Amino acid sequence: MYLPSDPNILLSVINTKLRDEYPSLDDLCDSLDIDKEDLTAKLKSGGFKYNASLNQFE
Repeated sequence: MYLPSDPNILLSVINTKLRDEYPSLDDLCDSLDIDKEDLTAKLKSGGFKYNASLNQFE
């Protein structure tokens, strides 16, 4: 899957998928063959952190 390089756009895409399609970040990464560390690092660069209890990046 192509991931946008802009952290704000990436946030929107990932949070939408987490809300609509995947019960956890691990499931999303496994299903879409995304490196979890790479994804979280890209979002961290924009100031976002994953909240597992809400299943979203904030």
